[in-house]
Amino acid sequence: MKDFEKQINYTFNNKNLLRQALTHSSFANEHKGSNVKHNERLEFLGDAVLSIVVAEYIYENCPELPEGELTKLRSALVCEKALYKFGKMINLGSYLYLSKGEKNGGGADRPSIVSDAFEAVIAAIYLDGGMEPAKKHILRFVIPEIKSQNKKPFKDYKTTLQEIVQKNPGERIDYKLVSESGPDHDKHFVFEVRLNSNVIGKGGGRSKKEAEQNAAREALELMGY
Repeated sequence: MKDFEKQINYTFNNKNLLRQALTHSSFANEHKGSNVKHNERLEFLGDAVLSIVVAEYIYENCPELPEGELTKLRSALVCEKALYKFGKMINLGSYLYLSKGEKNGGGADRPSIVSDAFEAVIAAIYLDGGMEPAKKHILRFVIPEIKSQNKKPFKDYKTTLQEIVQKNPGERIDYKLVSESGPDHDKHFVFEVRLNSNVIGKGGGRSKKEAEQNAAREALELMGY
């Protein structure tokens, strides 16, 4: 466990939490009567912590993304495939407590087992040290994953609409804020997109950029794109 703590750059105050996070249910079943706890409950909590940390990061750092694209991006960052990749980066499988049968069957490299354990480790860090170290641990993997993507993970509807309109000289697109509601920490904006003063789309969002993107998306849909 000391080697694993070096891998994740975090030292546990409660070593039992780490041991539980690394213990697969097969190992616990193999050692019934020994009060061995497996990591399934921690996995449940870790999934929730992971989701809120990723959602908060992309919400704050991807202001141009509409709600639907934020959801897609978050899903791509918290899915089994991504978590298995993150787990492989810290050689997580080699530190897991598995039953003899599971170990011999390649369980240490099984995506479902490694990804679940990755979430359990997140929960263990959260319970041991709080949100900040858990957040630091998660973003260590998430931020490079976002940056490594060579293309935008979203469709820039405003740019697409502008390019279509520019094909007709004299046409002009502009966006107008038509409503703003909610407290400062939870604003909701509604924008209209207009073509030569005619409303061709309307959209809402928690930021002005998101609302404009949604308005442009509706305009494109109504235009048949």
